[in-house]
Amino acid sequence: MTREAGAAGGQAAFGDDPDVVVLTHPLARHKLTLLRDARTSTGEFRRLARELSMLAGYEALRDLPVEDVEIDTPLERMTGQQLAGKKLCLVSILRAGNGILDGMLDLVPSARVGHVGLYRDPATLEPVEYYLKLPDDLARRCCVVVDPMLATGHSAVAAITRLKQAGADSIVFVCLLAAPEGVACLRAAHPDVRVVTCAIDRGLDDHGYIRPGLGDAGDRLFGTK
Repeated sequence: MTREAGAAGGQAAFGDDPDVVVLTHPLARHKLTLLRDARTSTGEFRRLARELSMLAGYEALRDLPVEDVEIDTPLERMTGQQLAGKKLCLVSILRAGNGILDGMLDLVPSARVGHVGLYRDPATLEPVEYYLKLPDDLARRCCVVVDPMLATGHSAVAAITRLKQAGADSIVFVCLLAAPEGVACLRAAHPDVRVVTCAIDRGLDDHGYIRPGLGDAGDRLFGTK
């Protein structure tokens, strides 16, 4: 069963896969419903996507290692904790990934940022790469790949393949909405990559759109349609 992330975080699934996490927090459900609504304006859509990405980000980053550190509060010395180990890299799948990138950066403003430009061929539904810019030290970083939608899964698979070719070996994929077909495709191609999403919908239509979905995330984010 799919791991469901509730009020305190996450604990359990897509099929029997513990590395597919679906947020069930009431705020995530509420904001996702507003995001889906065809009446939601472009500005409101952007705000909701940013807020949802922060909620998903908390779950995606829940296993980051920490280390003890001594600090002085205004009253006394104490032992606190700070992030340790690998640094972070957020990778946006253009263009729609930028719509949730800012929310992730609100959580970890010091993270490096990479971009993978892909568009879906309307005939084959296969991804075509047109841009790639990544930090040169991916092997030393945990990479969080962000894209609002996981539909067929082909773009996510292509982007993650490119990251691994560039040296990344610790990768999490975060989206706001997924289709079962996309989750299955991604997990089959990259079983070592954890998936965090706000919902898994019924499935894809003949044009590769998630149903019931929320329409084209890029167009709704940027007001282009």
